Amino acid sequence: MKKKTTIYDIAEKLGITAATVSRALNNNSKISETTKKLVLKTAVEMNYEQNKLALALKSGKSYNVGVVVPRIDMNFFGSIIRAIEDELAPKGYHIIICQTHGDESKENESIDTLLNAQVDGILISSSNKEIEPFNRVLAKNIPLVFFDRKKTMKGVSSVVIDDFEGGYNATLHLIKQGYTRIAHLSGNRSIEIYKNRYLGYKQALIDNGLEFNEDYVIQTSSDRISGSNSLKSLLKLNPAPNAIFSASDLAALGAIQELKLKHIKVPNEFAVVGFSNEPFTKFMELSISTVDQSPLEMGKIAAQVFLEQVASTTDEKIEKNIVLPTELIIRKSSALVD
Repeated sequence: MKKKTTIYDIAEKLGITAATVSRALNNNSKISETTKKLVLKTAVEMNYEQNKLALALKSGKSYNVGVVVPRIDMNFFGSIIRAIEDELAPKGYHIIICQTHGDESKENESIDTLLNAQVDGILISSSNKEIEPFNRVLAKNIPLVFFDRKKTMKGVSSVVIDDFEGGYNATLHLIKQGYTRIAHLSGNRSIEIYKNRYLGYKQALIDNGLEFNEDYVIQTSSDRISGSNSLKSLLKLNPAPNAIFSASDLAALGAIQELKLKHIKVPNEFAVVGFSNEPFTKFMELSISTVDQSPLEMGKIAAQVFLEQVASTTDEKIEKNIVLPTELIIRKSSALVD
């Protein structure tokens, strides 16, 4: 195995001390710019690699950032992770990705693992009902940034979308298309994003003089089979709904597939709007109307808030609560044709 180049090798080649080489590599102000450039040039030529662990111990930084998401197999979270990495990588940071499947115990375990790894920050989309795990993060003076799913905590920043607006506009669109019996496939409303989408749906009905029917609201998982089963239940009602606003694109897909099996025409007899703008929604033969969540912008801003926090020279916590607007994308599943 080829011997690794050390600062002593560089010092010997340049005829200077190892201490001078070390100071030059660490951009010490006492070393002249000429010497710094010469040392860096020689280090590159000799394939010298600085010991990252030693640098971390010296600087008190690991240059690792934890990113915690419920699911990595959704384009929404994948896009957020990509945006975070694109923003942090040029600053020398690496990301450690944790997936919780929306399970609180897995989320707590992920937080503890990241803390033990001495990460420089945690960016998280949380499914946790408790505050205590996040107090552990703050107690270690580690920057914490929520995105998409947040907890309201003093001194903690968040980057989210206006879920109420998204739910309201999706429902309003269905009303304007002439549908009057609009059902809602809701996520777990103990999670703020799903609660707000539900409230937006409900308010749109009330504002437009339509009766809110609790029987038309079904809490379901964000998957195709749950969407299909929910549609079966809704069609048993009298009167049955003639449109659905789903808090999930996958549940919306399941509902549409079930409608096709029952030979119910979409959107002429039944309309569907989803939420998230997953890639499959626009590539299907019957493209699905949906609410876009701006994941790339969300990830980028979350990373920028973290960088601002670590760059702060004061002990005061930076608290920014950023709410991004949603965009309703109208496609074939809800646009009536003559």
